[in-house]
Amino acid sequence: MRHLGGPQTKIAAMDKVTNLHIASNTPLPSPKALCAEIAPTEAQADFIAQSRQEIREILFGDDHRFLVIVGPCSIHDPEAGMDYARKLAALAHELKDRLCIVMRVYFEKPRTTVGWKGLIMDPDLDGTCNIPDGLKLARRILRDIIDLNLATATELLDPITPQYIADLISWSAIGARTTESQTHRQMASGLSMPLGFKNGTFGHLQPAVNAIKAAMQPQTFLGVSDDGVASAVTTSGNPSCHIILRGGEDGPNYGADNVAETRDALEAAKLKPCIMIDASHGNCAKNHNRMPNVFREIVRQRVAGEDSIIGAMLESNLVGGNQKFPQPLDQLVRGQSITDACIDWETTEELLREAHRLLA
Repeated sequence: MRHLGGPQTKIAAMDKVTNLHIASNTPLPSPKALCAEIAPTEAQADFIAQSRQEIREILFGDDHRFLVIVGPCSIHDPEAGMDYARKLAALAHELKDRLCIVMRVYFEKPRTTVGWKGLIMDPDLDGTCNIPDGLKLARRILRDIIDLNLATATELLDPITPQYIADLISWSAIGARTTESQTHRQMASGLSMPLGFKNGTFGHLQPAVNAIKAAMQPQTFLGVSDDGVASAVTTSGNPSCHIILRGGEDGPNYGADNVAETRDALEAAKLKPCIMIDASHGNCAKNHNRMPNVFREIVRQRVAGEDSIIGAMLESNLVGGNQKFPQPLDQLVRGQSITDACIDWETTEELLREAHRLLA
């Protein structure tokens, strides 16, 4: 009879083939536990539900306001982020009859190679990657912004993150790098908020069109339950998905010809032509000084009667440009991006007031 060995032999065998490159594996609190610890109030939940419905009406209904997703490329300094939020909340309230303004509250950053991956992944900005604290901090920031009656937007990068913060998000995006990802399309199909898919990194439209169609359908995939247990998740599909033009390696795509091509592609796929245009990224060649004129051209097309353009995105911060990171935290310029370069607050206010005036 063949001897199979005892428990110690089996463990030794597993050690030869398992976790060879894992330095640590730290359990997280369950989504249910964390969301209960830092729970939304009833008023906050009501506001999120209302803001989501308003965005849906702009995308697919009878609300003809112009949707603007605006704010820092990423949140790295919570206090400076809240200073920005207070300014934006006051302006959003003033301009709300023609603009629906939603703040970018981005906690996860995709990296081409390596770099700081956002406040959730590294809240202390020192490479310690204290994700449990990052998730708690993200929820606190979102609750504070919602208390200003300001709707929130984020890009969802890791498929587990939504379980921890999605209840506090009014609108979300799937980025150019992940629009073609089956995992993210499946994730999007189960999300409760309106969501935009960006065109691919080279500017191609079809990946985003395919993503919208996939996310609108029921899906079953591997996920994490509210109790933090690996599970099979089945969705009913998310009907509130749309396309975002953000330019790409092949050049910008915010012009009238690009919009017409996108409208035709959506209609050919039997989707409502609902187009948001990102004035940053490839559409401004990653030069924040070009962003204002790109935004103005987007608004000009809408004013001229291009109703398929339902909104725009802007990367904006208290201070314009960006700064190198890593560097000592006490040497960072307060309110200036450590990721992509942003326009400053004064330019942001000027652009939004101008858009409000023109969209009369």
